[in-house]
Amino acid sequence: MTFDDVSVLPAYRDLPRLEDIGSNHSWGVFGDEDDFGTLNLLTSARVRDAARSVRTGERVGLSLPLHEPDPPLFRREPYRHTVKQLGSMWDDRLDTFFPQGSTQWDGFRHHRVRQHGFYGGVTDDPAPGNPRLSVHHWGRTGIVGRGVLIDLAAHLLPGGYDPLAERPITAEEVRAAAAAQGVEVRPGDVLCLRTGWLRAYRALSPEAKAEISAKKAGLYSAGLRADEEIAELLWDWHIAAVAVDNPAVEATPGDPAVGSLHRRVLAMLGIPLGELFDFEALAEKLAGPRDFLFTAVPLTLVGGLGSPGNAIAVL
Repeated sequence: MTFDDVSVLPAYRDLPRLEDIGSNHSWGVFGDEDDFGTLNLLTSARVRDAARSVRTGERVGLSLPLHEPDPPLFRREPYRHTVKQLGSMWDDRLDTFFPQGSTQWDGFRHHRVRQHGFYGGVTDDPAPGNPRLSVHHWGRTGIVGRGVLIDLAAHLLPGGYDPLAERPITAEEVRAAAAAQGVEVRPGDVLCLRTGWLRAYRALSPEAKAEISAKKAGLYSAGLRADEEIAELLWDWHIAAVAVDNPAVEATPGDPAVGSLHRRVLAMLGIPLGELFDFEALAEKLAGPRDFLFTAVPLTLVGGLGSPGNAIAVL
């Protein structure tokens, strides 16, 4: 089954609802044994059409070096890189490597909806080698399609916006930024959002970065508001995935009274979330049209809960 025609998809308001969670879900919309969620919208026709966004052939990397952020965030450990000579050959090895430690994709096993399970209502626990909802499925097809960039930071900065503060960005603000910048979001797009967090973080001293990493109260970051209006916007736009330059897509630490965007969007709607993408060079180069060919190839790690971003934009 392909989803070239998104009119077959229900609107967010018409999706089934988990009343105890307070959110609608798309479980079963793409099939009972689905591992792709809204990546199903990256149909062959849309990938072919996305190639029309290539105008110069210039390639722009969207992934951070693997050691950034430095120190790692969310209590992760830095990886250890060992280089070893094997006769006339050389080899290298990574230890304590966290696939979600730098630019990364959250897989569908990354976040659970309490007793209801993971995306699709899958209730068994993750395990190495378990193929169900594993990120390796995305690696086998790649995440390739039309990318669009909405520069939220540029839109919000005149109002005294601070990307290093807990600043929830509303659905209305996302729509306004898209309209002001002439961004047309189409079904199957990879929605790229620049919050400015990465640029602000890079300007900090090593001591300030270490303080952010060590904060027990939570990492402070601007990001999407974790409410139903954002979930409804992303679903009804019928995007394939969303990638952001902050650590968690949503504003952090977050308001428990509002809820979790990871739960609403990743686990309940099956929309993959990309974090810590580098959109700085891309934002400078997209002075005219704000669309491009987006390509990313997650790791084919069977049982994987997430993957490095491995993404580039082709302009």
